[in-house]
Amino acid sequence: MLRWRLCLLFVGTGLVAGAEELKIISFTPGNDELVFRTADSGTVHHNYRVEAATSLVAAAWSMQRTVVGIGAAVSVTNSMTTNAPSMFYRVVATSNSATFVDGPYMSVDISGGTNAVNYPVIYYSTKSGVPGSANSDIYKTDKILLRLIPKGSFTAGRRSTDYPGASDSGLTTGVLSKDFYMGVFEVTQRQWELVMGNNPSFFNNSSYYATHPVEHVSYYDIRENAMSNSDDPAVEWPNNSAVNAASFMGKLRAKTGLSTFDLPTDSQWEYACRAGTTTALNTGYNLTNTQSDSCLDLAGRYWYNVPEIYDSDQSAYILEGTAKAGSYLPNAWGLYDMHGNVWEWCLDWYNYPGFEGRYRVIRGGFWGSSAQSCYSAHWSDYTPDERNDFFGFRLAMTLP
Repeated sequence: MLRWRLCLLFVGTGLVAGAEELKIISFTPGNDELVFRTADSGTVHHNYRVEAATSLVAAAWSMQRTVVGIGAAVSVTNSMTTNAPSMFYRVVATSNSATFVDGPYMSVDISGGTNAVNYPVIYYSTKSGVPGSANSDIYKTDKILLRLIPKGSFTAGRRSTDYPGASDSGLTTGVLSKDFYMGVFEVTQRQWELVMGNNPSFFNNSSYYATHPVEHVSYYDIRENAMSNSDDPAVEWPNNSAVNAASFMGKLRAKTGLSTFDLPTDSQWEYACRAGTTTALNTGYNLTNTQSDSCLDLAGRYWYNVPEIYDSDQSAYILEGTAKAGSYLPNAWGLYDMHGNVWEWCLDWYNYPGFEGRYRVIRGGFWGSSAQSCYSAHWSDYTPDERNDFFGFRLAMTLP
């Protein structure tokens, strides 16, 4: 089917340059590549996003790409994906949108492994200040990269527009009163290996394992008695913020000197996942199908985009199951794999009468999920000793 596209230009509020200074250079239908030129006069604080709509009549524009911290008169190539017979694009530029503003990053150098006396922590004022690309493999192996998430409020919960047949459920205003850092990626197998000295993961092919998320880790492994996979009575969030010294968080806290490294709370997770969006996916789309959905194909690893390349020997699994961290679209805050790949443990207890103190919340869906289990508001719960090839996590660190 022929696809007709119209490239539009829109300059948002806060940009000093005139509309004629921001140019769409080309769009290549075969490769789905849109190239635009940034404003002639401006600073690295200008932020750009490419948006798409299926109609220009009462258009509902959805975010396709964000580009932050780009200087003046630069050509930027963006790969687009058409999921409708007709698609229209526009480029929006702004210097004052809180959702799309670049922000500080921090990295933890764990390359010294289990024998290191300490893990150096380095802060960067902007994404462009992070050495190399923020999606570089070094931040999936020898270093852990986190992004500062600004405090704010959001509407949590399921919306009737999230997927076919959905209804509003649990809609509440979530308020984050403190800034916090959030891992750009899920913690990978190599990162776990460097901190803990072992690799419990199922998808552990020796040629590919390092940059894939660690799995087969329980809540207890991450925060409490990792050796016995059991409860530590002295560790009891939210009654206290303690962690066991031999756990992943205990070792990381001790070697960085940062006592607030932890799992994210349920609210922190959804707030960070959404990054200002109100749609089912943090790329700006709602789901049009509950099982296989072309929009989720771009946003994360789930059952309907898992390549079937495997062997009966678990170490020979190459692409089936988890995906390499950072393989899909990031959200507007530069966080990857918030949809699918592995379920991510959160701090919170599953709060339901008769069930308190038995299950911990998990978020995001996993490589074997349907689309309906991977949207921003979805959650599930498991006992904190549960280990499986679809349980992982990402780091958070709350500021005072």
